[in-house]
Amino acid sequence: MSYVFPPPAPVSVPVVGLTERFAVHRIYCVGRNYEDHALEMGHTGREAPFFFLKPADAVLVAEPGSMAVMPYPTLTSNLHHEVELVVAIGVGGSQILAADAHQHIYGYAVGLDMTRRDLQNDMKKQGRPWCIGKGFDHSAPIGAITPAAQVPGIGQAEIALQVNGIDRQRSTVAQLIWNIAESIEQLSAAWTLQPGDLIYTGTPAGVGAVLRGDTLTGTIAGLPSLQVRVE
Repeated sequence: MSYVFPPPAPVSVPVVGLTERFAVHRIYCVGRNYEDHALEMGHTGREAPFFFLKPADAVLVAEPGSMAVMPYPTLTSNLHHEVELVVAIGVGGSQILAADAHQHIYGYAVGLDMTRRDLQNDMKKQGRPWCIGKGFDHSAPIGAITPAAQVPGIGQAEIALQVNGIDRQRSTVAQLIWNIAESIEQLSAAWTLQPGDLIYTGTPAGVGAVLRGDTLTGTIAGLPSLQVRVE
């Protein structure tokens, strides 16, 4: 098959202990999925889950043992960090029951849902889609994926983010409003999940702005940490 221009190389993420890489299909994000974060954003309660997407090439990979460099994005003066557990899907499907969700999970990673908060808030006020606040270049930093069998306690793991060595976010995955399995059930009712999909599962309280020169360190117990420098 020939193309009018060379197609881009597949977007991929390293896998702990393997030379093979995880090819990315889509990026799904779960909104307001920690109660304390929902409260700080002006919302309360266990609302119905909602989702938004980022382009696959929004991925910014931190290779093992290295720090990813994120250019400060255009059009914003209020870039926010949101540390998240990322679920990597290895077996696709639709209408997946929560009880069966674990069969579809390949592994887990630390991710950041970077947000142009000023643009997002402006779009919200106008009742318009806020893709411009979420789906921009380099907006989905991620570390190496750890196969699920190696982190059996991920549902209780501590999750945290430090900026320049100072705590900004700290919680546990157990505090998710909609847990991993429930999120997969809800998500797969709306889209057919495919191998290569990444699900950013939500962020705890403490989101805030970062500046050029800041170093972000995201950690989840049992997974390789994620380091990103904003330039």
